[in-house]
Amino acid sequence: MRIAVFGLGYVGCVSAACFAKEGHEVIGVDVNQDKVDIINSGKSPIVEPGLDEFIADVVSNGKLRATTDYMEAVANADVSLICVGTPSRKNGSVSLEYIYRVAEQIGEAVQSIDHYHVVVIRSTVPPGTLESVLSIIAEKSGKKIGEHFGGASNPEFLREGTALKDFYEPPYTIIGELDPRSGELLGQMYAFLDAPLIRTDVRVAELVKYANNVFHALKVAFANEIGTICKSHGVDSHKLMDIFVMDTKLNISSYYLKPGFAFGGSCLPKDVRALTYQAKERDLELPLLSSIMKSNQEHIRRAIDMVISQGQKRVGVLGLSFKGNTDDLRESPMVDVVEWLIGKGYELRIYDRNVHLARLFGANKEYINKKIPHISRLMVDNVQELLDFAEVIVIGNKNPEFAALVESLDEKYTVIDYVRIVKDLSRLKVRYNGLCW
Repeated sequence: MRIAVFGLGYVGCVSAACFAKEGHEVIGVDVNQDKVDIINSGKSPIVEPGLDEFIADVVSNGKLRATTDYMEAVANADVSLICVGTPSRKNGSVSLEYIYRVAEQIGEAVQSIDHYHVVVIRSTVPPGTLESVLSIIAEKSGKKIGEHFGGASNPEFLREGTALKDFYEPPYTIIGELDPRSGELLGQMYAFLDAPLIRTDVRVAELVKYANNVFHALKVAFANEIGTICKSHGVDSHKLMDIFVMDTKLNISSYYLKPGFAFGGSCLPKDVRALTYQAKERDLELPLLSSIMKSNQEHIRRAIDMVISQGQKRVGVLGLSFKGNTDDLRESPMVDVVEWLIGKGYELRIYDRNVHLARLFGANKEYINKKIPHISRLMVDNVQELLDFAEVIVIGNKNPEFAALVESLDEKYTVIDYVRIVKDLSRLKVRYNGLCW
């Protein structure tokens, strides 16, 4: 395949060298003549282990060359990879100046070619950027998106110092495709990789890189704050974290990483407060750990705002305990939601089979009857009683029986789902709104 790589910085150089190594014909494009000359001499303009040898090999066999002539590059390419920088502005926003400049260049070049051309953004960009880029190209070239040229988002996951290894051993390859034709072409480029190939929506692909990097930053900050409090106790933080990462069922896994409702129960809130109190006792500033409870409360506030925005006063709550298949109401975020709505004059009915039984003879009987009697009086014995009353239905936990119920409802009701009880939303007939989706 013929590939033009716009931007011969870190991502561009590595991508150009590796695709050329796999037999593609690659043209690197950059405004900096020095970078172009260095590559054409068979050397790397950046420092990265093994890259000099890669470039020397592919330049010598004619699979890679560089130029400042973007018209020539696009004319001799099936795909253009945009790998230019997206630096931060002073206010923290992303500057897309170089992205849009390349888009204008590609648009000018596309005007003169007669073959289908796919424009791919490898740079880290906010959702909606590819749409803007393709619009610029369409306006500049006078040609139609999807007919004369296509587009895709293909974020990179390269780390400096291990970039070649990362290129050949990625956790996955993501293609956010504008159209199947573009996705298929890009998929062929990556056929040599033994890694999952994910073809998805453009905006999902654009945002996933941010999610990854922010999570990595979160992990670094978390480990450092845990290390700080370990030191104050005289505990070896490396021994502790060596044990921590051995748990791949919960700690190092996908568990808890599904957007949903706030956390609650007898452990997480209590233990977060306990650890942050220990930090205060030792005069330690741990802003990440200290912000966890605030973040959780903000999430509950957003959940309440969703109910308020409906403008209807009769609310049915399905699920009161902090998670499905339990009767535990200790620090259940749904109790906070219900108490707030009661205080603002909303009429409520609550159904939770497990809590109903606990109210009669379970371990939580005393808590229910003495701590939240005002809520206990709002509970109904069956779902139908709730449906006969409610205009708005709130799903508070993942009790399995609620999924089939929501799928059976019609447009008479509005459902606000805090936990994504139904995976396939296309099957729903009811008016539906999810908390984070």
